[in-house]
Amino acid sequence: MQWKGVMPAMTTAFDAQLKVDHEFVARHARWLRTNGCTAIVCLGSLGEAATLTFDEKISAVQTVVKAVSPQTPVVAAISALSTAEAVALAQSVAHAGAQGLMILPPYVYQGDWREMKAHIAAILSATELPAMLYNNPIAYGTDFSPEQIDELAREFKNLAAVKESSTDVRRVTAIRALTGDRLAIFVGVDDAIVEGIEAGAVGWIAGLVNALPRESVDLFNLATEGRKQDAFELYRWFLPLLRMDTVPKFVQLIKQVQEEAAVGSARVRPPRLQLEGAELAQTRAAWAQAVKNRPAIALKSTVLGA
Repeated sequence: MQWKGVMPAMTTAFDAQLKVDHEFVARHARWLRTNGCTAIVCLGSLGEAATLTFDEKISAVQTVVKAVSPQTPVVAAISALSTAEAVALAQSVAHAGAQGLMILPPYVYQGDWREMKAHIAAILSATELPAMLYNNPIAYGTDFSPEQIDELAREFKNLAAVKESSTDVRRVTAIRALTGDRLAIFVGVDDAIVEGIEAGAVGWIAGLVNALPRESVDLFNLATEGRKQDAFELYRWFLPLLRMDTVPKFVQLIKQVQEEAAVGSARVRPPRLQLEGAELAQTRAAWAQAVKNRPAIALKSTVLGA
């Protein structure tokens, strides 16, 4: 498991009956790999994990593992209402072939540090898989400070990375100052990736990559290689779409972009509903503008194949 590069927070495709479309999930994962993604992250927020049953989560991981592993590692996000369920999920996805975990704080309950540390510790101790801690105080209300992240990293050797989604790029430098090279730091919000790399991030858990993987990988590589002029040209073009990753309806928006790009369906599970009216028109207009103004530096993704 190499914690670096562009790792999609992969959407979960649903068929017309809103059942998991395993055939498309497998095809989508292979396409993301073909376009340069270094690993696939399943069952995250963008994957609508909260709407999936326990068994659906395991079967989704099995589908992706069969599609891309071992050439491309599969990382399973671990989120649950209870610690016991989170531990059981971690153990089950390990048996299903996942090569890494991305650990979220518990849904709903926003505990103090003692409680959150016990929750994360239980999951880290449940398997030998390397793990990434997901810090997203805006979405989940739990904020793992750099000092707390450092404490976890010192106590648990399988904590290998952190997905920093506080939107504060200063967190990247603060974590690095405490942990050095012991943790791989990933940017978790699409519209802060170039700034995050400049601050020392080595990876990107990306959202719009589901529709535009080649462009996402190119942007990451240009920024990592220090090709600032080319990176900024691509970033400036990409930003109106990347900002869709940072709003409450990010799942609906990204899936709609997938549909506009003919690389997926806009179907979502309730309580989410597909975009309509002005929101749908604005999303389609943003996509049309992006297609019209695509810069020469933006290389198109390969065709979504079988």
